[in-house]
Amino acid sequence: MEAKAQASSSIYAADISSIKAAQERISPYVHKTPVLSSETLNSISGRKLYFKCECFQKGGAFKIRGACNAVFSLTDDQAAKGVVTHSSGNHAAALSLAAKLRGIPAHIVVPKNAPKCKVENVVRYGGQVIWSGATLQSREEVASKVLQETGAVLIHPYNDGRIISGQGTISLELVDQIPQIDSIVVPISGGGLISGVALAAKSINPAIRILAAEPKGANDAARSKEAGTIVTLPETKTIADGLRAFLGPLTWPVVRDLVDDVIVVDDEEIVEAMRFCYQILKVAVEPSGAIGLAAVLSNSFRNNPSWKDCKNVGIILSGGNVDLDVLWESLNKRV
Repeated sequence: MEAKAQASSSIYAADISSIKAAQERISPYVHKTPVLSSETLNSISGRKLYFKCECFQKGGAFKIRGACNAVFSLTDDQAAKGVVTHSSGNHAAALSLAAKLRGIPAHIVVPKNAPKCKVENVVRYGGQVIWSGATLQSREEVASKVLQETGAVLIHPYNDGRIISGQGTISLELVDQIPQIDSIVVPISGGGLISGVALAAKSINPAIRILAAEPKGANDAARSKEAGTIVTLPETKTIADGLRAFLGPLTWPVVRDLVDDVIVVDDEEIVEAMRFCYQILKVAVEPSGAIGLAAVLSNSFRNNPSWKDCKNVGIILSGGNVDLDVLWESLNKRV
């Protein structure tokens, strides 16, 4: 594991150097987010939990880190034509905000089934919304057309070394804030967040454990790890709307080599973790952001002897952009 982490500069899309450069580049534009703890949740979990609150980040999610790194990496000539992406959620808003900070256009292809609150964020930050069908194929086709028409630069939500490097700045902060941390639990979808977190954290401390948290209705990462190759699913079904993407060719090698395990939880466990965040931490966390706590409280984690030594656990609360209509519907089903 240590050798792989140290060799990251040659075999991965990002490394500790690019992540440190990203931290310097984006520091004027993003928050250094706080870390919260709760004796109540420590008691429930039987461990010391440290919550890295990316829900307090600009734009309400960690995505602004990667988006700012990508946007401010562009030359003036590249930036002049703007940026384009396709996204159903927080990346769309983050890229809109990053583009606004640099004073350039942002063309955002949004599927028609995107959460209303996240589309509103795109508009709030000045992004131009271009609608597509709900499928990935439709999103990509519309984005390709926009690229041809505008000459803008494509900023992929996760399969981009600049994005991975920006997200990895979370680890630099967290390890500095909680030096005794021995494990980090990270939501996984396309893999941009966990790739950056893993590359940075294991470069600083090769013994640290990186654990992915994934919904049962979108468990492609767990299947990919088991198969040893990227597995995609015919469909995904989960309340965690931010965790429906599949691993990409740049994120998969990092997940394959540096992520120690994938903990799969169901939607009921995610909603319960959201409730704990509201009631105990007093923090609004979206389903995708609460899944790390759900994983740590799950029986599959608690009863796994491999993780009995995970005593000081960092949990990334990745976002707080809650679609309240969906949340109330889910909570009502449980009553």
